[in-house]
Amino acid sequence: MDHVIGGKFKLGRKIGSGSFGELYLGVNLQTKEEVAVKLEYVKTKDPQLHYEAKLYKLLQGGTGVPHLKWNGVEGEYNAMVIDLLGQSLEDLFNYCNRKFTLKTVLMLADQLISRVEYMHSRGFLHRDIKPDNFLMGLGRRADRVYIIDYGLAKKYRDAQTHKHILYRENKNLIGTPRYASVNTHRGVEQSRRDDLESLGYVLMYFLRGSLPWQGLKAGTKKEKYDRIREEKMHTPVEDLCKSYPTEFRSYFQYCQSLRFDDKPDYSYLKRLFRDLFIREGYQFDSVFDWTVLEYPQVGSGSSSRGRTAGKLPLTPGPAADRVEKTPVRPEVRDRFSGAVESFARRTSLRSDYSRHKSSEHTTPSKEVQGESDRVRITRTSSTSKRAVISSSRPSSSGEPSEVRSNRLGSGSGRISTTQRLHSQPGFESNSSTFTRAVSLSRASSISSTIDNLTISNQSMAELVLSAFLTVLFEKLAYLEINVLYSYDNAN
Repeated sequence: MDHVIGGKFKLGRKIGSGSFGELYLGVNLQTKEEVAVKLEYVKTKDPQLHYEAKLYKLLQGGTGVPHLKWNGVEGEYNAMVIDLLGQSLEDLFNYCNRKFTLKTVLMLADQLISRVEYMHSRGFLHRDIKPDNFLMGLGRRADRVYIIDYGLAKKYRDAQTHKHILYRENKNLIGTPRYASVNTHRGVEQSRRDDLESLGYVLMYFLRGSLPWQGLKAGTKKEKYDRIREEKMHTPVEDLCKSYPTEFRSYFQYCQSLRFDDKPDYSYLKRLFRDLFIREGYQFDSVFDWTVLEYPQVGSGSSSRGRTAGKLPLTPGPAADRVEKTPVRPEVRDRFSGAVESFARRTSLRSDYSRHKSSEHTTPSKEVQGESDRVRITRTSSTSKRAVISSSRPSSSGEPSEVRSNRLGSGSGRISTTQRLHSQPGFESNSSTFTRAVSLSRASSISSTIDNLTISNQSMAELVLSAFLTVLFEKLAYLEINVLYSYDNAN
């Protein structure tokens, strides 16, 4: 199909499809930027692209909301042009052998709660929270989670009066049964609490690899939904979260304690997981499980937990190769420490630098040894670039979302260097205590490594040279920070 949409977006190859149309790769003829173009036949039985575009407009400006570039009618099609995004969390979950580490789940949890909180702040429920509807960004925003597919979203309060919708029962199930809340299964009108409960099931899905109500057999769709409901209602939170940190159980208990029209304490939920993250000794480096699989050198230079996870074990050489050790002089150590702290964030220098440590400070990493044996699997999607597809497309769960019409009421690679300087990667709210705790933890780790560093007399000249070069790299890094800061301000 060789067409131009909206006068400037050239249609390329098809990259996806769903119940509500097809998705194409597009190119902005003026800027050469790649975009996603969603098309829906004008005469389709249940058109929803206009509604979805309206939601995009209402949510514009929020972190993790794709930018709507154009929408309208083009020939026989309703069309919508939006940002091209990366893979979905479901695709990445499959890529990582259907298991995420606790570190990755906690980094995702913070962003996912923030995305749901933003939608709620604009007066809308998502009502189809599932891994397929969260996509990672591309390029400088590859560590940012985007929330997509607003086809089942519903306004839960009036924009002017802020009056909450009324409590009702005997409602049909809306969303994906696997992640639907217990009250949704019971036919209760959904509210903010239900989006958050669904998100909890997504997090446990990532941790466990599956949920207890998956794979149930039934003759009809209704029978399957009934079986899922029964299994979910008879699975206590304590059993669902058994052998996992108690914070996950606390999350569910809080969500299920909320009344229909209660405003959730999103900060409390994020704080639960942030405190756990710090207590586990993880580092806020935006290195997810799939990052380590794609770029093994990143994982070797970035500690996931303390000294072990994410760092290759250190193997001292034969005794015959070791000579008498002498402590590093204080003036060399002090100068070297500051340089390493700055430069280690940008390179894998820390792992090279740690090879000078004496054998008594070596801690083998079982997690990484296991990681090296992991078999890399092929990606489940045909391309590394995915875009926004309707939530009603068949999902990987095999449980299509139910559709509701007339839902509207009456009425960007990695984050920039400046973002790293002013906030913790992967954690987006302003928490000064949280930031200080992480900074102190990192500084303490560097200081401890420097204090324990010993070298041979024969290597002193080499270390001094390394210190000089590291300080030089630090200055170059500072220069790059200023350049990126100017670039970010300009954009």
